[in-house]
Amino acid sequence: MAVAAKLRHARLSAQKARLVANQVRGLPVEQAINQLAFSNKKAAGIIKKLLESAVANAENNEGLDVDELALSTIYVDDAPSFTRMRARAKGRGNYITKRNCHITIEVDTKQDKREQR
Repeated sequence: MAVAAKLRHARLSAQKARLVANQVRGLPVEQAINQLAFSNKKAAGIIKKLLESAVANAENNEGLDVDELALSTIYVDDAPSFTRMRARAKGRGNYITKRNCHITIEVDTKQDKREQR
């Protein structure tokens, strides 16, 4: 049984978050948390916190064993961006796009993952 956790409107670009998400996709939860803990990327801390939330959801809401969980699905989508103006020469202005993303994580037991293949 898959258990999900979602973070909406995270203040980093989806492109940067996908780099970290690709590193931990399909790993067991313990190994994924260790890898995220030693990464220097901003997205690693955000994804680690979200993964711990998904594990807590699986343990408390569904009664699943934490040791048997694996990261079955992780994906990063674009969110609405903030637009700002920056003054330029001769009375002009340029737009600055501050990008956001939505991150979704699903954890599942390793046995269920093998049965799906």
